[in-house]
Amino acid sequence: MKMSNPAAAILIAILAQAPLAERAALLADAPPRAAEPEFSREPTWAIPAPEAVRRRVQDWFAGLPATEAVARGRAAWDRVQDPAAGVDPLDAAFEAVAAVDPRAASLREAVARQDESGVPAWLVESATPALPRDVVGLWIGRELVRQDRFDEALPFLLPLDVATSIDPATLLFCRAACQHWLLDADAALESLDLLLEREEEIPVRYARIARLLRADAAALEAESLDHIARRMRDVTRRLELGKAGPSTRQVQDGVIESLDKLIEKLEQQQKQSGGGGGGGAGAGDGGQPTGDAVPMDESRIAGGKGKGEVQKRDIGGEDGWGNLPPHQREEALQQIGREFPPHYREAIEQYFKRLAAGGEDR
Repeated sequence: MKMSNPAAAILIAILAQAPLAERAALLADAPPRAAEPEFSREPTWAIPAPEAVRRRVQDWFAGLPATEAVARGRAAWDRVQDPAAGVDPLDAAFEAVAAVDPRAASLREAVARQDESGVPAWLVESATPALPRDVVGLWIGRELVRQDRFDEALPFLLPLDVATSIDPATLLFCRAACQHWLLDADAALESLDLLLEREEEIPVRYARIARLLRADAAALEAESLDHIARRMRDVTRRLELGKAGPSTRQVQDGVIESLDKLIEKLEQQQKQSGGGGGGGAGAGDGGQPTGDAVPMDESRIAGGKGKGEVQKRDIGGEDGWGNLPPHQREEALQQIGREFPPHYREAIEQYFKRLAAGGEDR
């Protein structure tokens, strides 16, 4: 079941990434923290007053021809202006735009059906007025975040200007959530720092989760096992959404490449640390070397009978690259298990199981 609140959805994602021992601390209902020095500078953006939002929508209506669609849009806007309705300003503005422009309504229906949602050309054309462009882009982006479709949401959110948005806090939060999930740590930190400039004014849930996201993004080390495990989770998310196209395969290939490098690094460390051990292979019962293990009696260039050729390994084609033979998979998992906490091994083991089970769908 998808969360209706994007902040709650991101919190669950953070908890899923955290080791079990840390989850209680993340869930603790602590009072809001005092503003830290890096966020106490003069804010570079402002939260528009409700009256300013209403005036902007009315000005947009004033520039439209007197058509039946515009009349429907005005009626929709007037209905949600009743304070008793308790409608979110972004929802209210989107309802007004969708009543006037059927393309916005069609885009909403496509997102509700969870169709593949690329940014339509009309939304970025210069002929599209600023208000519907900002409102539709932010509303659709927020809905995609609520559906965990972060890679689809980000192209809607990136072009939007915080200075002209009717809900800049939601824009910055959703943008940061996408960047954090997609492991663009630098961009996420930039968005979160902007959001936290108004920490005392934005919704409390945004402020608290932004703090968690910022601490998490700042501590993430590229190409670490934690970084690899998160990319695995991203592949799992994409496959659960039925997205097994080139972008997903690219992430998969990157995961395997990073795992290969990590395992190779661990093997090299193991060889270096164990290079001085005694009693190697080839020793007889009396501890003396036998057969081919007998050392040379003097220093000289050794002769060899081989052709000097290295046998190339067949690592398989694109299909089935996740189906490692059981003994090789277990060897890699044991190597990782010796060097890292148990929950990493479990994450990687589950990842390979999912790939092997769904191989025919890739």
